[in-house]
Amino acid sequence: MTEVRVPTLGESVSEATVATWFKKPGDSVAVDEMLCELETDKVTVEVPSPVAGTLSDIVANEGDTVGVDALLANVSEEGNAGPEETKPREEKATSEDGPASPSKGSESVDVMVPTLGESVSEATVSTWFKKVGDSVEQDEMLCELETDKVSVEVPAPTSGTLTEILAEEGSTVEAGGKLAVMGGSGGASASPSKAPDDNQYSTPDAGNAGPGKDIKDGPAAEKAMAEAGVKRDDVKGTGKDGRATKSDVAAAVAAANSAPKASSAPASAPRAPSPAEDADREERVKMTRLRQTIARRLKDAQNAAAILTTYNEVDMTEVMALRNQYKDQFEKKHGVRLGFMSFFTKACCHALKEVPEVNAEIDGTDIVYKNFVHMGVAAGTPQGLVVPVIRDADSMSFAEIEKAIGEKGKRARDGKLSMAEMQGGTFTISNGGVYGSLMSSPILNPPQSGILGMHKIQDRPMVVNGEIKIRPMMYLALSYDHRIVDGKGAVTFLVRVKEALEDPRRLLMDL
Repeated sequence: MTEVRVPTLGESVSEATVATWFKKPGDSVAVDEMLCELETDKVTVEVPSPVAGTLSDIVANEGDTVGVDALLANVSEEGNAGPEETKPREEKATSEDGPASPSKGSESVDVMVPTLGESVSEATVSTWFKKVGDSVEQDEMLCELETDKVSVEVPAPTSGTLTEILAEEGSTVEAGGKLAVMGGSGGASASPSKAPDDNQYSTPDAGNAGPGKDIKDGPAAEKAMAEAGVKRDDVKGTGKDGRATKSDVAAAVAAANSAPKASSAPASAPRAPSPAEDADREERVKMTRLRQTIARRLKDAQNAAAILTTYNEVDMTEVMALRNQYKDQFEKKHGVRLGFMSFFTKACCHALKEVPEVNAEIDGTDIVYKNFVHMGVAAGTPQGLVVPVIRDADSMSFAEIEKAIGEKGKRARDGKLSMAEMQGGTFTISNGGVYGSLMSSPILNPPQSGILGMHKIQDRPMVVNGEIKIRPMMYLALSYDHRIVDGKGAVTFLVRVKEALEDPRRLLMDL
């Protein structure tokens, strides 16, 4: 058996995504024949077969993220596998053990924790889709793992029977650790009921799902649909090839709950439930690793920093007029919509130059001033709040900022952000206005010393040049670490942001 591993990807490139497999398990391959294609941030890498033989199994499936030298697949060399080997094995099993089941004579196969991503060393076993003794097909999902940022599905490395589960649900496992053991690689395919069939995926349930033939939703999505009682027809799949994801199921459930429901008058006055009855109606769910991380970091921020918040309000008339005037030309030229976030990012970058302590951090007894702005942009996802970082935002144009925000936001919603993309921020903007928030006090994102909270734009009567006029107003909130930022600096920063937004020409003139 020869291992196929990820080749060197180039300087400063440590991971890649498996884009396409050109071969499937059981296919014959020649030396240097292309097995799969990997994609990195810079190039596409083809992986050839190191030997002639048969592709035994695929360890890293399409869409998986793999590191340098990670195991991709195994190839059985010519003469070591295939029809020539099958008959002697069967004869040996018959002569030594009598009439043997097809699974006998097969070696056990370990199910390992896959590569979890850069700087992610452990995960929690969320759900087992199979139990000990179940027969499984190759690449059928065995379990789901949760890390601080994404969910990882673990497929069966081969067909057979799940003989032992080593990591139960809720347990913490490390990258490269052993999850389970499989045996009897022929057992799952020996039964007539498991024989391949052209209509294998064309049952009514699968056929109505939307994905094409031979495409199934992930077990996590199927489990979520079963638990929520949602039909596949009601779920719009946004995954690869139209597959449904857990977030798609959550969206379908939310849509169903928001639909008006018929109400019926009660026959008698409602009776207050007892505490015991309340307990029966409660649901206890273990916090995800991402939610645990968010909770821990927010509490650490409260414990470590002296957080204060100062408020102001900004008249959005000029920004909205400028945006409405140029948004069509902007999108036509740059291929991205002109939003409000680029204006706020630019305004904050200008203000941070004048009040650098808001862009600094405390390291022991030192203050570290940053001569650059790595802007964190808080984004809500189905799994929780994450803060991807736009590096050197102070040197970007409006179009570059909008493109970066759009790309980071999409990766955040898809759960594809790496830890490196959420580290190193020097200041953060959080837009609670998209959810309808009128005013709030954002909490710091350590070790940063400042965070700007944006809110809902609301028409209000304002006195302008001695006259009462209706203006689109937004409350702004700056939370800051009072250990390093004085009240004067915080107020000055917020006033500079207000001035830049109420007269956007100041941004162009660097005033």
